[in-house]
Amino acid sequence: MKIVILGDTHMPRMAKALPPRLIPELETADRIIHTGDWQTLEVFHKLNRYAPVDGVYGNADPPEIREQFGRKKRFSFDGITVSLVHGDGKGKTTPLRALEIFREEQPDIILFGHSHIPYHEHHDGIVLFNPGSPTDKRRQPEFSFGILETAETGFTLHHIFYSSKAESPEDV
Repeated sequence: MKIVILGDTHMPRMAKALPPRLIPELETADRIIHTGDWQTLEVFHKLNRYAPVDGVYGNADPPEIREQFGRKKRFSFDGITVSLVHGDGKGKTTPLRALEIFREEQPDIILFGHSHIPYHEHHDGIVLFNPGSPTDKRRQPEFSFGILETAETGFTLHHIFYSSKAESPEDV
């Protein structure tokens, strides 16, 4: 199973359309997971044209997104448990806040967003993963999102990085 992981899209403020580098991955995705800060339900509708979409709300999301998506979720794909939270809050780093929320549940993977900083580390037997942002890299050198591939034998998880969210130099 191929799952595209993205978050912190902040659309339409940070992009009017999904980045071209993201489209081929969406076209071959079995599922799409969003780590929050969608900004509008239109992002959900655009993504849902490619594959089933689920996610959580982020601290910058309006009430209609908060009503549709919860604050945290848990999934199982091919026997791999995946927990999801945006990761905003007070104190600690964003990865440590995400880990603290799910530590007792011991999922295989915790997906989170909020910081726009790509992250992929192991903590206490749990993989913590932040896809970064496909549309708002902030101080990061590149835009990014993630790919999770699962099978009954395990999983692979990695980032895809790219330097422009525009299709051509005229769009930059």
